[in-house]
Amino acid sequence: MKVKSWLSTCTTTSCNTIMDYATLSPSSSTTSTKPPSKFSDDSISTSTTSPSSSSTASYGSLQSNLSLQTLPSVPSLQNLSPETLNISVAKNWVTCLKPHPFHVSFLCVHSNLLYATSGSFINVFDIETFTLIDTFYVKNSSSGSVKSVTFCNKTIFTASQDSKIRAWDLATSDNNRHKLIATLPTVKDRLRRCILPKNYVRVRRHKKRLWIQHHDAVSGLAIFDEFLYSVSWDKYLKMWSTSDLRCMESIKAHDDAINAVIVSVDGTIYTASADRSIKVWEKSVKDGRKSVHGLIATLVKHKSAVNALALNRDGSVLFSGSCDRSILVWEREDSANYMVVTGALRGHGKAILCLINVNDILFSGSADRTVRIWQRGGPDGKFCCLTVLDGHAKPVRSLAAAVDNNVTTGGGMKVFSGSFDGEIKVWDVAVSTLQPTTPYL
Repeated sequence: MKVKSWLSTCTTTSCNTIMDYATLSPSSSTTSTKPPSKFSDDSISTSTTSPSSSSTASYGSLQSNLSLQTLPSVPSLQNLSPETLNISVAKNWVTCLKPHPFHVSFLCVHSNLLYATSGSFINVFDIETFTLIDTFYVKNSSSGSVKSVTFCNKTIFTASQDSKIRAWDLATSDNNRHKLIATLPTVKDRLRRCILPKNYVRVRRHKKRLWIQHHDAVSGLAIFDEFLYSVSWDKYLKMWSTSDLRCMESIKAHDDAINAVIVSVDGTIYTASADRSIKVWEKSVKDGRKSVHGLIATLVKHKSAVNALALNRDGSVLFSGSCDRSILVWEREDSANYMVVTGALRGHGKAILCLINVNDILFSGSADRTVRIWQRGGPDGKFCCLTVLDGHAKPVRSLAAAVDNNVTTGGGMKVFSGSFDGEIKVWDVAVSTLQPTTPYL
Protein backbone atom coordinates (compact mmCIF):
# COMPACT_ATOMS: atom_id res chain seq x y z
CA MET A 1 0.00 0.00 0.00
CA LYS A 2 1.02 3.64 -0.18
CA VAL A 3 1.51 5.68 2.96
CA LYS A 4 0.77 9.35 2.47
CA SER A 5 2.64 12.23 3.97
CA TRP A 6 1.52 15.78 3.68
CA LEU A 7 2.72 19.06 2.32
CA SER A 8 0.82 21.80 0.64
CA THR A 9 0.51 23.11 -2.88
CA CYS A 10 -1.97 25.32 -4.62
CA THR A 11 -4.36 25.70 -7.47
CA THR A 12 -5.36 28.99 -9.05
CA THR A 13 -7.92 29.75 -6.37
CA SER A 14 -7.05 27.58 -3.38
CA CYS A 15 -4.42 25.54 -1.65
CA ASN A 16 -4.72 21.79 -2.08
CA THR A 17 -2.67 19.05 -0.47
CA ILE A 18 0.39 17.35 -1.92
CA MET A 19 0.82 13.72 -1.03
CA ASP A 20 4.29 12.35 -0.67
CA TYR A 21 4.09 8.59 -1.22
CA ALA A 22 6.62 6.30 0.39
CA THR A 23 6.26 2.66 -0.65
CA LEU A 24 6.29 0.39 2.37
CA SER A 25 5.50 -3.22 3.05
CA PRO A 26 1.89 -4.47 2.70
CA SER A 27 1.47 -4.48 6.45
CA SER A 28 2.47 -0.82 6.81
CA SER A 29 0.31 1.60 8.70
CA THR A 30 0.77 5.01 10.25
CA THR A 31 -0.80 7.01 13.01
CA SER A 32 -0.91 10.16 10.89
CA THR A 33 -4.22 11.64 9.93
CA LYS A 34 -4.49 11.46 6.15
CA PRO A 35 -5.37 14.67 4.34
CA PRO A 36 -8.44 14.69 2.16
CA SER A 37 -6.96 15.37 -1.25
CA LYS A 38 -4.36 13.70 -3.38
CA PHE A 39 -1.29 15.12 -5.07
CA SER A 40 -0.61 14.87 -8.73
CA ASP A 41 2.19 16.66 -10.45
CA ASP A 42 -0.30 18.89 -12.19
CA SER A 43 -2.37 19.74 -9.13
CA ILE A 44 -0.94 23.24 -9.19
CA SER A 45 -2.70 25.37 -11.73
CA THR A 46 -1.12 26.64 -14.92
CA SER A 47 0.70 24.35 -17.26
CA THR A 48 4.09 25.98 -16.93
CA THR A 49 7.21 24.30 -18.21
CA SER A 50 10.57 24.21 -16.52
CA PRO A 51 12.53 27.40 -17.20
CA SER A 52 15.71 27.01 -19.20
CA SER A 53 18.97 28.73 -18.40
CA SER A 54 18.21 31.48 -20.86
CA SER A 55 15.11 32.48 -18.91
CA THR A 56 16.95 33.19 -15.65
CA ALA A 57 16.80 36.95 -16.01
CA SER A 58 13.31 37.08 -17.47
CA TYR A 59 11.64 39.14 -14.81
CA GLY A 60 8.37 39.67 -16.68
CA SER A 61 7.86 35.93 -17.07
CA LEU A 62 4.60 34.04 -16.79
CA GLN A 63 5.72 32.57 -13.47
CA SER A 64 6.23 36.01 -11.94
CA ASN A 65 2.80 37.10 -13.13
CA LEU A 66 1.21 34.06 -11.50
CA SER A 67 2.82 34.92 -8.16
CA LEU A 68 1.78 38.54 -8.57
CA GLN A 69 -1.84 37.46 -8.89
CA THR A 70 -1.87 36.03 -5.38
CA LEU A 71 0.08 38.83 -3.64
CA PRO A 72 -0.42 41.96 -5.77
CA SER A 73 0.27 44.32 -2.85
CA VAL A 74 3.80 42.98 -2.26
CA PRO A 75 6.48 44.49 -4.52
CA SER A 76 8.86 42.22 -6.42
CA LEU A 77 12.51 42.34 -5.36
CA GLN A 78 14.15 40.33 -8.16
CA ASN A 79 14.95 43.33 -10.36
CA LEU A 80 18.68 42.73 -10.81
CA SER A 81 20.58 40.61 -13.31
CA PRO A 82 24.01 38.97 -12.82
CA GLU A 83 25.44 41.45 -15.34
CA THR A 84 24.20 44.38 -13.24
CA LEU A 85 26.09 43.02 -10.23
CA ASN A 86 29.20 42.18 -12.30
CA ILE A 87 28.73 38.54 -11.33
CA SER A 88 29.56 35.47 -13.35
CA VAL A 89 27.61 32.29 -12.63
CA ALA A 90 28.74 28.86 -13.81
CA LYS A 91 26.71 25.69 -13.26
CA ASN A 92 27.42 22.11 -14.15
CA TRP A 93 25.35 18.99 -13.57
CA VAL A 94 27.66 16.39 -12.00
CA THR A 95 25.73 13.21 -11.33
CA CYS A 96 22.44 11.70 -10.23
CA LEU A 97 21.96 9.51 -7.15
CA LYS A 98 18.98 7.18 -6.81
CA PRO A 99 19.40 4.95 -3.77
CA HIS A 100 15.76 3.82 -3.52
CA PRO A 101 12.61 4.02 -5.64
CA PHE A 102 10.89 6.16 -2.99
CA HIS A 103 10.48 9.93 -3.05
CA VAL A 104 13.40 11.90 -1.63
CA SER A 105 11.87 13.77 1.29
CA PHE A 106 14.85 15.42 3.03
CA LEU A 107 18.50 16.28 2.37
CA CYS A 108 21.21 17.73 4.60
CA VAL A 109 25.01 17.89 4.68
CA HIS A 110 27.08 17.18 7.79
CA SER A 111 30.83 16.56 8.11
CA ASN A 112 31.36 16.04 4.40
CA LEU A 113 28.48 13.54 4.27
CA LEU A 114 25.11 13.87 2.53
CA TYR A 115 22.14 12.47 4.46
CA ALA A 116 19.22 11.69 2.16
CA THR A 117 15.90 10.25 3.33
CA SER A 118 13.80 8.06 1.05
CA GLY A 119 10.76 6.52 2.65
CA SER A 120 11.88 5.12 6.01
CA PHE A 121 15.52 4.83 4.87
CA ILE A 122 18.31 7.32 5.65
CA ASN A 123 21.10 7.02 3.08
CA VAL A 124 24.57 8.43 3.73
CA PHE A 125 26.84 9.48 0.84
CA ASP A 126 30.37 10.81 0.72
CA ILE A 127 29.97 14.19 -1.03
CA GLU A 128 33.39 13.97 -2.68
CA THR A 129 33.10 10.51 -4.23
CA PHE A 130 29.28 10.14 -4.08
CA THR A 131 29.79 6.68 -2.62
CA LEU A 132 26.95 5.25 -0.51
CA ILE A 133 28.65 4.50 2.82
CA ASP A 134 25.67 3.56 4.99
CA THR A 135 21.91 3.07 5.00
CA PHE A 136 20.04 2.94 8.29
CA TYR A 137 16.35 2.69 9.07
CA VAL A 138 13.77 1.68 11.66
CA LYS A 139 12.89 -1.98 11.38
CA ASN A 140 9.28 -1.23 12.37
CA SER A 141 7.47 -1.15 9.03
CA SER A 142 4.84 1.29 10.34
CA SER A 143 7.32 4.10 11.05
CA GLY A 144 6.50 5.87 7.79
CA SER A 145 8.74 8.28 5.90
CA VAL A 146 11.52 10.27 7.55
CA LYS A 147 10.72 13.98 7.27
CA SER A 148 13.64 15.77 8.88
CA VAL A 149 17.21 15.19 10.10
CA THR A 150 19.41 17.29 12.38
CA PHE A 151 22.63 16.90 14.38
CA CYS A 152 23.89 17.64 17.88
CA ASN A 153 27.42 16.70 18.92
CA LYS A 154 27.74 12.97 18.19
CA THR A 155 24.01 12.31 17.86
CA ILE A 156 21.76 12.45 14.83
CA PHE A 157 18.02 13.03 15.31
CA THR A 158 15.41 11.95 12.77
CA ALA A 159 11.71 12.84 12.63
CA SER A 160 9.22 10.36 11.22
CA GLN A 161 5.65 10.14 10.06
CA ASP A 162 4.78 7.82 12.96
CA SER A 163 4.96 10.85 15.33
CA LYS A 164 8.29 9.76 16.84
CA ILE A 165 11.76 11.28 17.00
CA ARG A 166 14.72 8.90 16.98
CA ALA A 167 18.27 9.43 18.21
CA TRP A 168 21.17 7.62 16.54
CA ASP A 169 24.88 7.33 17.24
CA LEU A 170 26.67 9.36 14.60
CA ALA A 171 29.07 7.52 12.32
CA THR A 172 32.80 8.13 12.82
CA SER A 173 35.84 7.79 10.61
CA ASP A 174 36.46 4.39 12.21
CA ASN A 175 32.88 3.17 12.03
CA ASN A 176 30.49 4.15 9.24
CA ARG A 177 27.49 2.47 10.82
CA HIS A 178 24.72 4.44 12.56
CA LYS A 179 23.11 2.84 15.62
CA LEU A 180 19.68 3.59 17.11
CA ILE A 181 20.08 4.63 20.75
CA ALA A 182 16.65 6.03 21.74
CA THR A 183 13.13 6.89 20.63
CA LEU A 184 11.60 10.11 21.90
CA PRO A 185 9.76 10.37 24.16
CA THR A 186 11.83 7.77 25.97
CA VAL A 187 10.28 5.02 28.10
CA LYS A 188 11.83 6.63 31.18
CA ASP A 189 10.26 9.99 30.38
CA ARG A 190 6.85 8.43 29.81
CA LEU A 191 6.99 6.43 33.06
CA ARG A 192 7.85 9.57 35.02
CA ARG A 193 4.71 11.32 33.80
CA CYS A 194 2.11 8.63 33.17
CA ILE A 195 0.78 8.51 36.74
CA LEU A 196 -0.58 12.05 37.07
CA PRO A 197 -3.77 12.85 35.10
CA LYS A 198 -2.59 16.46 34.56
CA ASN A 199 0.12 15.16 32.22
CA TYR A 200 -2.45 14.03 29.65
CA VAL A 201 -3.97 16.15 26.89
CA ARG A 202 -6.94 15.39 24.69
CA VAL A 203 -5.90 14.72 21.09
CA ARG A 204 -9.26 13.50 19.82
CA ARG A 205 -12.76 13.20 21.18
CA HIS A 206 -12.17 9.96 23.07
CA LYS A 207 -8.37 9.81 23.09
CA LYS A 208 -5.74 11.31 25.36
CA ARG A 209 -1.95 11.25 25.23
CA LEU A 210 0.89 12.46 27.42
CA TRP A 211 1.78 16.07 26.65
CA ILE A 212 5.35 14.98 25.88
CA GLN A 213 4.15 12.95 22.88
CA HIS A 214 3.49 14.19 19.37
CA HIS A 215 0.32 12.60 18.00
CA ASP A 216 0.83 13.20 14.27
CA ALA A 217 3.74 13.26 11.83
CA VAL A 218 6.81 15.16 13.06
CA SER A 219 7.53 17.51 10.17
CA GLY A 220 10.61 19.45 11.27
CA LEU A 221 13.57 19.54 13.67
CA ALA A 222 16.03 22.25 14.71
CA ILE A 223 18.92 22.42 17.20
CA PHE A 224 20.00 25.36 19.33
CA ASP A 225 22.12 25.55 22.49
CA GLU A 226 21.89 21.83 23.34
CA PHE A 227 18.12 21.81 22.86
CA LEU A 228 16.13 20.06 20.16
CA TYR A 229 12.97 21.70 18.80
CA SER A 230 10.34 19.64 16.99
CA VAL A 231 7.17 20.61 15.14
CA SER A 232 4.36 18.41 13.96
CA TRP A 233 1.13 18.23 12.00
CA ASP A 234 -0.47 17.98 15.47
CA LYS A 235 0.06 21.81 15.65
CA TYR A 236 2.54 21.59 18.55
CA LEU A 237 6.06 22.89 19.08
CA LYS A 238 8.10 20.87 21.59
CA MET A 239 11.50 21.40 23.19
CA TRP A 240 13.77 18.51 24.24
CA SER A 241 16.99 18.33 26.21
CA THR A 242 19.68 16.66 24.09
CA SER A 243 21.63 15.60 27.19
CA ASP A 244 18.98 13.36 28.82
CA LEU A 245 16.42 13.31 25.93
CA ARG A 246 13.60 14.61 28.14
CA CYS A 247 10.76 16.73 26.81
CA MET A 248 11.02 20.13 28.52
CA GLU A 249 8.17 22.12 27.00
CA SER A 250 5.15 21.76 24.71
CA ILE A 251 3.24 24.61 23.06
CA LYS A 252 0.17 24.53 20.85
CA ALA A 253 1.71 26.88 18.33
CA HIS A 254 -0.71 27.01 15.38
CA ASP A 255 -4.28 26.37 14.29
CA ASP A 256 -3.24 23.93 11.55
CA ALA A 257 -0.38 21.58 10.72
CA ILE A 258 3.13 22.99 11.24
CA ASN A 259 5.38 22.45 8.22
CA ALA A 260 8.73 23.98 9.22
CA VAL A 261 10.83 25.25 12.11
CA ILE A 262 14.06 27.23 12.12
CA VAL A 263 16.14 28.84 14.90
CA SER A 264 18.13 32.05 14.56
CA VAL A 265 21.66 32.56 15.90
CA ASP A 266 20.17 34.45 18.88
CA GLY A 267 17.78 31.62 19.77
CA THR A 268 14.63 33.12 18.22
CA ILE A 269 12.37 30.36 16.89
CA TYR A 270 10.24 30.62 13.75
CA THR A 271 7.45 28.16 12.91
CA ALA A 272 5.52 28.00 9.63
CA SER A 273 2.11 26.46 9.23
CA ALA A 274 -0.67 25.47 6.87
CA ASP A 275 -2.74 28.13 8.66
CA ARG A 276 -0.84 30.65 6.43
CA SER A 277 1.06 32.22 9.32
CA ILE A 278 4.62 32.32 10.64
CA LYS A 279 5.01 32.65 14.39
CA VAL A 280 8.01 34.01 16.26
CA TRP A 281 8.97 32.66 19.69
CA GLU A 282 11.58 33.58 22.27
CA LYS A 283 12.58 32.25 25.64
CA SER A 284 11.58 34.22 28.74
CA VAL A 285 11.63 33.58 32.49
CA LYS A 286 8.28 32.72 34.06
CA ASP A 287 7.62 33.49 37.74
CA GLY A 288 11.36 33.70 38.34
CA ARG A 289 11.58 29.91 38.24
CA LYS A 290 12.00 28.38 34.81
CA SER A 291 12.41 29.58 31.26
CA VAL A 292 9.54 29.09 28.85
CA HIS A 293 8.97 30.17 25.28
CA GLY A 294 6.50 32.92 24.55
CA LEU A 295 4.95 34.21 21.33
CA ILE A 296 6.39 37.61 20.36
CA ALA A 297 4.96 38.05 16.85
CA THR A 298 2.66 36.50 14.25
CA LEU A 299 3.67 37.18 10.66
CA VAL A 300 0.72 37.05 8.28
CA LYS A 301 1.03 37.88 4.59
CA HIS A 302 0.95 34.63 2.62
CA LYS A 303 -2.34 33.66 1.00
CA SER A 304 -1.89 29.91 1.45
CA ALA A 305 0.07 27.33 3.46
CA VAL A 306 3.66 28.23 4.36
CA ASN A 307 5.92 25.28 3.54
CA ALA A 308 9.51 26.42 4.10
CA LEU A 309 11.69 28.88 6.03
CA ALA A 310 15.29 30.09 5.77
CA LEU A 311 17.36 32.74 7.56
CA ASN A 312 20.33 34.78 6.43
CA ARG A 313 23.65 34.47 8.21
CA ASP A 314 22.98 36.89 11.08
CA GLY A 315 19.26 36.13 11.42
CA SER A 316 18.11 39.62 10.44
CA VAL A 317 16.33 38.46 7.26
CA LEU A 318 13.75 35.67 7.10
CA PHE A 319 12.64 33.99 3.87
CA SER A 320 9.33 32.11 3.69
CA GLY A 321 8.09 29.94 0.83
CA SER A 322 4.44 29.16 0.27
CA CYS A 323 1.87 27.58 -1.98
CA ASP A 324 1.17 31.04 -3.39
CA ARG A 325 4.34 30.69 -5.52
CA SER A 326 6.12 33.54 -3.73
CA ILE A 327 9.15 33.74 -1.47
CA LEU A 328 8.52 36.58 0.96
CA VAL A 329 11.45 38.53 2.40
CA TRP A 330 10.97 39.67 6.02
CA GLU A 331 13.35 42.05 7.80
CA ARG A 332 13.77 42.97 11.44
CA GLU A 333 12.27 46.23 12.62
CA ASP A 334 11.87 47.86 16.01
CA SER A 335 8.12 47.58 16.37
CA ALA A 336 5.43 45.36 17.80
CA ASN A 337 5.37 43.38 14.55
CA TYR A 338 9.03 42.35 15.03
CA MET A 339 9.47 41.75 11.29
CA VAL A 340 8.04 43.42 8.20
CA VAL A 341 7.70 42.22 4.60
CA THR A 342 10.00 44.16 2.29
CA GLY A 343 9.05 42.31 -0.89
CA ALA A 344 8.71 39.03 -2.73
CA LEU A 345 10.95 36.90 -4.92
CA ARG A 346 8.96 35.67 -7.90
CA GLY A 347 9.78 33.31 -10.71
CA HIS A 348 8.59 29.87 -9.64
CA GLY A 349 5.42 28.74 -11.37
CA LYS A 350 4.14 26.47 -8.60
CA ALA A 351 4.34 26.01 -4.82
CA ILE A 352 7.63 26.69 -3.02
CA LEU A 353 8.49 23.46 -1.20
CA CYS A 354 11.97 24.07 0.24
CA LEU A 355 14.42 26.87 1.04
CA ILE A 356 18.02 26.93 2.26
CA ASN A 357 20.52 29.76 2.74
CA VAL A 358 24.25 29.03 2.43
CA ASN A 359 26.80 31.85 2.63
CA ASP A 360 23.89 34.28 2.15
CA ILE A 361 22.97 32.72 -1.18
CA LEU A 362 19.34 31.56 -1.19
CA PHE A 363 18.26 28.34 -2.88
CA SER A 364 14.57 27.60 -3.55
CA GLY A 365 12.96 24.37 -4.75
CA SER A 366 9.48 24.18 -6.18
CA ALA A 367 6.71 21.96 -7.43
CA ASP A 368 7.50 23.43 -10.85
CA ARG A 369 10.49 20.99 -10.81
CA THR A 370 13.18 23.66 -10.73
CA VAL A 371 15.71 25.13 -8.31
CA ARG A 372 16.39 28.86 -8.34
CA ILE A 373 19.46 30.51 -6.84
CA TRP A 374 19.14 34.07 -5.48
CA GLN A 375 21.59 36.68 -4.24
CA ARG A 376 21.09 40.13 -2.80
CA GLY A 377 23.02 43.07 -4.26
CA GLY A 378 22.97 46.81 -4.57
CA PRO A 379 22.13 49.52 -2.02
CA ASP A 380 18.34 49.15 -2.25
CA GLY A 381 18.05 45.54 -1.10
CA LYS A 382 17.07 44.11 -4.48
CA PHE A 383 17.75 40.49 -5.43
CA CYS A 384 19.07 38.73 -8.49
CA CYS A 385 18.05 35.28 -9.69
CA LEU A 386 21.52 34.01 -10.55
CA THR A 387 20.48 30.87 -12.38
CA VAL A 388 17.87 28.11 -12.66
CA LEU A 389 18.65 24.42 -12.20
CA ASP A 390 16.21 22.10 -13.95
CA GLY A 391 15.97 18.49 -15.04
CA HIS A 392 13.81 16.84 -12.41
CA ALA A 393 10.73 14.99 -13.64
CA LYS A 394 8.71 15.80 -10.50
CA PRO A 395 8.60 18.49 -7.78
CA VAL A 396 11.79 19.38 -5.89
CA ARG A 397 11.11 18.47 -2.27
CA SER A 398 14.44 19.17 -0.53
CA LEU A 399 17.75 20.98 -1.01
CA ALA A 400 21.22 20.89 0.52
CA ALA A 401 24.42 22.71 -0.36
CA ALA A 402 28.04 22.65 0.77
CA VAL A 403 30.95 24.96 0.05
CA ASP A 404 33.25 23.22 -2.42
CA ASN A 405 36.79 23.35 -1.05
CA ASN A 406 38.15 22.32 -4.44
CA VAL A 407 37.11 25.67 -5.91
CA THR A 408 39.88 28.16 -5.11
CA THR A 409 38.14 31.32 -6.33
CA GLY A 410 34.61 32.63 -6.11
CA GLY A 411 31.64 31.07 -4.38
CA GLY A 412 32.01 27.42 -5.37
CA MET A 413 29.33 25.07 -4.03
CA LYS A 414 27.98 21.59 -4.46
CA VAL A 415 24.20 21.74 -4.63
CA PHE A 416 21.98 18.69 -4.02
CA SER A 417 18.31 18.63 -5.04
CA GLY A 418 15.96 15.82 -4.04
CA SER A 419 12.69 15.20 -5.83
CA PHE A 420 9.50 13.18 -5.83
CA ASP A 421 11.02 11.39 -8.82
CA GLY A 422 13.33 9.58 -6.37
CA GLU A 423 16.47 11.21 -7.72
CA ILE A 424 19.12 13.37 -6.06
CA LYS A 425 20.77 15.61 -8.62
CA VAL A 426 24.23 17.00 -7.87
CA TRP A 427 25.37 20.33 -9.30
CA ASP A 428 28.57 22.36 -9.21
CA VAL A 429 27.73 26.05 -8.94
CA ALA A 430 30.37 28.81 -8.92
CA VAL A 431 29.59 32.47 -8.36
CA SER A 432 32.45 34.89 -8.98
CA THR A 433 32.91 38.63 -9.42
CA LEU A 434 33.89 39.69 -12.92
CA GLN A 435 35.69 42.84 -11.85
CA PRO A 436 36.15 44.94 -8.70
CA THR A 437 33.12 47.06 -7.94
CA THR A 438 32.77 50.26 -5.98
CA PRO A 439 31.37 49.39 -2.53
CA TYR A 440 28.02 50.89 -1.64
CA LEU A 441 28.21 53.40 1.13
